[in-house]
Amino acid sequence: MAEVYHALGLNMHQPLGNLLALRNSNEQWEARQILWSYDRPTRMLEGYEDVARLHMSFSGTLLKQLEDPGVRETFQDVVDIEDFLERYRRSNIEFVGTGLYHPVYPLVPPSDWDAQTSWWIGLGRKLLGREKFQGFWPPELAFCMEMIPVLKRNGYKYVIVDSWYIKPKREMRWEELRYRPYIARYDGEEIIVVPRDRELSDAQESGLDPGWFQHELYERTKWCDFPALVTTWTDGENGGWFRNTNVENGFWGYFYHPILNRYRQGTLGFIPVHISEYLEKYPPVEEVEVNRGAWNTGDHWGGDFTQWTGSLLQKKGLDEIRNASAYYQKVKRAFDERYEASRNPEEIRHLIIKAYDHLLVSETSCNFYWGSSWVSRSFDELEQVYFLLDQAMDLLRNIKE
Repeated sequence: MAEVYHALGLNMHQPLGNLLALRNSNEQWEARQILWSYDRPTRMLEGYEDVARLHMSFSGTLLKQLEDPGVRETFQDVVDIEDFLERYRRSNIEFVGTGLYHPVYPLVPPSDWDAQTSWWIGLGRKLLGREKFQGFWPPELAFCMEMIPVLKRNGYKYVIVDSWYIKPKREMRWEELRYRPYIARYDGEEIIVVPRDRELSDAQESGLDPGWFQHELYERTKWCDFPALVTTWTDGENGGWFRNTNVENGFWGYFYHPILNRYRQGTLGFIPVHISEYLEKYPPVEEVEVNRGAWNTGDHWGGDFTQWTGSLLQKKGLDEIRNASAYYQKVKRAFDERYEASRNPEEIRHLIIKAYDHLLVSETSCNFYWGSSWVSRSFDELEQVYFLLDQAMDLLRNIKE
């Protein structure tokens, strides 16, 4: 049996404005639990720096809240946000990038992908203290091959994908398909795709016994004749498993520390690893394709995006995002053509940039996750998009040729 490696990842995300919304509602205790979930990881790594190998993604909508002075002041009696961010910056956690406003990439206009991707990098560098991010976590694990050139253009080396969507070019056993990275190519660009084990990730999210996990990894990889990489990735602040204030009964005390202790004792049977370390040691050579799809939710399997497109209003909202994005591109082209003739180009530029930010916010996946109930949030942002772009267009029309 070849060596078995385990890459563990946690996704941290909050809808824009959600922390203050919870604080101002009857859900203050939930806001506290969520913030403690962000404060806790680096504390749980103390004393385990030699063996701990952890990946984390922070959505841009969450980072913007953690950066907000109002949020920091409001919750100063709960956590010191700057303090735990500084601990993250000093840690050996492998942070991976994601989309700024947490869009479902395959469902929003490709013309907006680059901004969602590159704008997150600037924010991530500032708050997480990394100059480069090798890996990319697609929001909602929603991936399509067309994303590859954008990810490569922004410096990413690998992307996490759901193992269910890997499409091999030759016949493979299931364990071979799930437990090794591959190369995927699109439009002349290539990236490494790292399959996430769906079933083991489901267990990681809901609560699991370290002994069961150890046995399950052995059973799933015992026929592998190659160095296996088992990747599990879940939300890191949802549910009592992660929010439990009694640490010994939650993810960190009941599962994570025992796993690391067994590894130190030589009884674990697999090796905690950073994906970048594994790829350096075992670079992939085989090519696959990846079918479109997202991760599974409580109600849907993810491959048809029903969670975000299941109702007429959800579909209508996504249609309107595409229409607004096309209008933005039209106004921007007009501005670029008439820039030299404009007396006050910065006023117009400001309107266009502000409109684009509202457009990107409208693409937030949370606006479409909860059936029809939150789609109005997207429409509110789109109203601002049209209002600002109409002003810009009026100014452009007044420019004399």
